[in-house]
Amino acid sequence: MRILAAMSGGVDSAVAAARAVDAGHDVVGVHLALSRAGGTLRTGSRGCCTIEDAMDARRAADRLGIPFYVWDFSERFRDDVIADFVAEYSAGRTPNPCMRCNEKIKFAALLERAIELGFDAVCTGHYATLVEGADGLELHRASDGAKDQSYVLGVLTAEQLAHTYFPLGSTPSKALVRAEAAERGLSVAQKPDSHDICFIPDGDTRGWLAERVGAQTGEILDRSGAVVGTHEGAHAFTVGQRRGLKLGVPADDGKPRFVLEVRPVSNTVVVGPKEALAIAEISGSRFSWAGRAPEFGSFPCHVQIRAHADPVPALAVHRDDNLTVTPESPLDGVAPGQTAVLYDGTRVLGQFTIDTTVSAVPVAL
Repeated sequence: MRILAAMSGGVDSAVAAARAVDAGHDVVGVHLALSRAGGTLRTGSRGCCTIEDAMDARRAADRLGIPFYVWDFSERFRDDVIADFVAEYSAGRTPNPCMRCNEKIKFAALLERAIELGFDAVCTGHYATLVEGADGLELHRASDGAKDQSYVLGVLTAEQLAHTYFPLGSTPSKALVRAEAAERGLSVAQKPDSHDICFIPDGDTRGWLAERVGAQTGEILDRSGAVVGTHEGAHAFTVGQRRGLKLGVPADDGKPRFVLEVRPVSNTVVVGPKEALAIAEISGSRFSWAGRAPEFGSFPCHVQIRAHADPVPALAVHRDDNLTVTPESPLDGVAPGQTAVLYDGTRVLGQFTIDTTVSAVPVAL
């Protein structure tokens, strides 16, 4: 096949490209420039898609003997990922920018251009596997559960899966990938993995949002509606947050309180006991399927609400414009805006953005 290898400058994408070459494919490497800030630099494991990353990707491509290009996707990244991130926080939701990047950039904009240029598939260093099933390709978890990235790939559709290539999915551990990189003479063999949000490399999400959303003083309420504190901007809070609340009124039982809800319209934040974070039901209208869509009605599944959360047995109800999931045991600290990915064993069925939640602990009268 003609393969376009997306090379981030990290060890995973470099080894993935190398394996594509070894498999006999016609491989071309490409690095995505997602920021026009020329001075963007990496600090240890913080940040990605920086100048250093582009240089590391080029060195890896040179080592593999494949053509290499840098494509400017900064405008698309700004509009589809960064702007969405700000808008979601402004609306009181907690977005996942990695999901949006996979959905809008790596497997939409990049894949579209790749197909236009005659490539058969886009190769990435994600840890996930593709299995040929009765109805076509299926997306499954990786062999290494600790590195499995099927959750952040849950946004892919059947058509996109037909043009993807994940050479690392069956690798038992990340240590073996680093060892292979060293054997191949790739300079990124021991490069740290990226953490945090790539476009906020200093990790100060609250400060970054304050500059773009603006700070506005508001009230912090308990579940009864009583004022227990004030804040300088609801956008700075996420469901499940405990630290930095600075409450002026202690709880009756003296226990810590957590953010239960963010209400951007009234610029208020609701706090309560940890047990009130338990969620009995989630639902959303923005969903997609990684294969044939299930029939309308109910079906058993497992639901996962974070990249490294444990999957929970659940019952899903698929309607024309809505998907509702009821877990067998309550989910903890779920926020609107998060992505819920549905599984059948190791197979990814699909995903949806959580719009509403139902607490498992009713408010005491």
